[in-house]
Amino acid sequence: MRVLHTADWHLGQRFIQGNERTDEHRHFLDWLVQTVREQQVEVLVVAGDIFDTGSPSNQALELYYSFLLNMRQTPCHDIVVVGGNHDSPATLNAPARLLRHLRVHVVGCVPECFEEQVLVLDDAQGKPGLVVCAVPFLRDRDVRLSVPGEPAEEREARIKQGIADHYARVADVETVWQLKDLGLPVLATGHLYAAGAAPSDSERTIHVGNLGQVTADHFPVVFDYVALGHLHRPQRVGGRDHIRYSGSPIALSFSEIDHPKEVLLLDFQAGKLQELVSLPVPSVRRLVRFHGTLDEVTQGLTTYDNTGYLLPAWADVQVHSELTQLEVAEALLAIIGGLDRRQLEVLARRHFRLVKLRALGEAEDTDTPLTRSLHDFTEREVFEQRLEAEPAESRAELLRAFDELLEHM
Repeated sequence: MRVLHTADWHLGQRFIQGNERTDEHRHFLDWLVQTVREQQVEVLVVAGDIFDTGSPSNQALELYYSFLLNMRQTPCHDIVVVGGNHDSPATLNAPARLLRHLRVHVVGCVPECFEEQVLVLDDAQGKPGLVVCAVPFLRDRDVRLSVPGEPAEEREARIKQGIADHYARVADVETVWQLKDLGLPVLATGHLYAAGAAPSDSERTIHVGNLGQVTADHFPVVFDYVALGHLHRPQRVGGRDHIRYSGSPIALSFSEIDHPKEVLLLDFQAGKLQELVSLPVPSVRRLVRFHGTLDEVTQGLTTYDNTGYLLPAWADVQVHSELTQLEVAEALLAIIGGLDRRQLEVLARRHFRLVKLRALGEAEDTDTPLTRSLHDFTEREVFEQRLEAEPAESRAELLRAFDELLEHM
């Protein structure tokens, strides 16, 4: 059985200043259909965050359904889609009964009948060939009961145990272990944040259902492969080759510009994972950063070469200068006005003004080094400095509370 693992499409994402990613997503989905056809993929697994919001736009829905229709012209006979934290379970599940007739299996949330998370997929000969434990993003209500006033540490421990219990319960479903004993491979999905994995700025830390403490050991040994979503950087979990994040197919923030973008091709033979190959996803648009002095930023913008990319690059500009905000803004506008927008568009620009600190009475031409201004710090960094005045034993809990409030904001 040949399986392809992907995740975190975020269809309908609106980038900085409301820029749509529709063209990039359409190119990716067209490439994915072609890849499935060329690689003779039999099962496609999408591990959550199909959409960027719970109320996707008509364009995003059109991309999704057109893709499912185009997949009918490939050797892929089954598609498994599980919900992520960005997805609305109602939106995903609404057409689930209809899509089942197209052998598209949608699990938007934990179903009322627990065993419905276990799918048995046939091979090309019409015989059972793969067991999929289609576990979606686990919300707070799925893994624990709320306890008013409980400390953060106890809450996280209960969540971690609840997640471990959920996977153990799935693995204990009679169909799973019976078919495993008969030699069928078992694949599980998940949309979570595993301990030790590296997130990027575009991934929202989950505090209700915080999965940051889940480790590779929490996944039962019955799983021959665990297809994960939520983190946008492709990576292993706990050094285990069979527990993987496929990552997102396109860069979803400027923090991801150096991340490889790929999908994972799996070959199961004799009931085991025999081979795993990463397939690079071609990019049609670059996200680029120009950070530095005004001269350095000017040089980067005016000499940028977009050769090899179908769509104009999107740029993030950050100037470090002693000039005033108005002076930098005027200089940048003059530079940006002369750029070819078919090659490069500046979507974000910031000015970090550098100031010299000196003691009273000290001459202005002192060699005192430049230091960061308040605008250079993130909200969290400011709060961390504020915490230095608090007792050490209370800082961790205060910081967790701050993170949770910041996420809600």
